[in-house]
Amino acid sequence: MTATTQPDGDAEQRARLGQRLKATREYLNLSQQQVAEQTGILRSAVSDIERGIRRIDIMELKKFARLYRLSVSYFLDEDEDADAGEHSLAGLPRTRRDLSEGDRIEVERFIQYLQARRAAEQESSVPQRPADAGPAA
Repeated sequence: MTATTQPDGDAEQRARLGQRLKATREYLNLSQQQVAEQTGILRSAVSDIERGIRRIDIMELKKFARLYRLSVSYFLDEDEDADAGEHSLAGLPRTRRDLSEGDRIEVERFIQYLQARRAAEQESSVPQRPADAGPAA
């Protein structure tokens, strides 16, 4: 990579990270001032990070992630369509060890319920052919 292409890639990554942080903050209905107060990061720094004009260090990113209750990996994911839920599930094995056996069973039941619900939603969204329509072309 040349010196001229590196800053553009770096700026693009900062912009993507900033957008994801801003979108999460707005989704949680938090102001930049509230984020600043709860993380100890200056409000102007929060603004600059969200606009992608300021680099964020790992300790600051951990503070954002902790406040937003998402993994650091979600914010660093290069996929523009990254799913926060997928990143949350990735941490499940780590947190699972603190659960009782009964809690683990309940978590597994809930996962099965969600899978069944999603399958039912997908099935109901598939257009149904009338039974007397004959073979499909």
